[in-house]
Amino acid sequence: MSGNYWIWIEGRPVPGAEARVPVLDRGFLYGDSVYEVTRTVGQKPLFYELHRARLASSAAGIGMTLPKQAELDAAVSDTIQAAADAAAAPDSTRPPVEGGRDFYLRIIVTRGAGELDLDPAAADAPRLVVLVKPLAMPNPQLFRDGASLATVSQRRNAPGHVPPEVKSGNYLSSVLALTAARRRGAYEALMLDLHGQLCEGASSNFFAVIGGRLCTPPRSAGILAGITRGVLLKLASGHGIPVSEEPLSLADALAADEALITSSIRGVMPVTTIDKHPIGSGRPGPITRRLMHHYEKLIGEFR
Repeated sequence: MSGNYWIWIEGRPVPGAEARVPVLDRGFLYGDSVYEVTRTVGQKPLFYELHRARLASSAAGIGMTLPKQAELDAAVSDTIQAAADAAAAPDSTRPPVEGGRDFYLRIIVTRGAGELDLDPAAADAPRLVVLVKPLAMPNPQLFRDGASLATVSQRRNAPGHVPPEVKSGNYLSSVLALTAARRRGAYEALMLDLHGQLCEGASSNFFAVIGGRLCTPPRSAGILAGITRGVLLKLASGHGIPVSEEPLSLADALAADEALITSSIRGVMPVTTIDKHPIGSGRPGPITRRLMHHYEKLIGEFR
């Protein structure tokens, strides 16, 4: 599996099988880390400045220092180039890369290693890890026919817990949520807050089309404000589709005309069932299709 990865670790990109992280690294021990995920378009990281800004915000949210911007940028660039060079090699045994040699990109910064102690002061120095692998998009059928969601018992963090706006390596609630959804035959989980209001997916933001408006839970609902979520809100508004960030109940979602989810790898994906209940016509709706078109057009402009 690691043969498809190039990983920046300890100052240089190496094949995935050669990458090592100390067992005493706090990211491994406690999930004491922040990260970002995006993809490349024409081997350029998509919405990179937005992801880099959110990485900095996440780090500030847990009192972590990031590497200098020049080091981070060089690590990302060098790792993408190493992966591209390997994929282009005539004797490469790696599978073909979709989208003209585009890649999945994950940037991770841990607080570092140190004594086995919860106290952050025990950490030595932040550790930067960059993972790059060939981009594998979701099954095209999901974009044609729509995805299924299942509401799960796992809840988003309440106030006073890990701030939801921090994209951290402490991701177990989403792991458990997706596991529960998959056991019910759904593609993605739909998570609620402690009051039963809709928040987001295990790894996506949720939208409903209600009376011609594109509605999505507000940041105050305890969501991670996704980069693609923000891009889509601007796209919709710019193309004459009214947008609203408002509290949504499960009943609102089930009665919606259309639904969709967004994430950095998926982009815009239609949702046609929630808890096996068809949404609208049970097919991707016209506003969803418009938004998918405008988003794909925007992505094409990056090439």
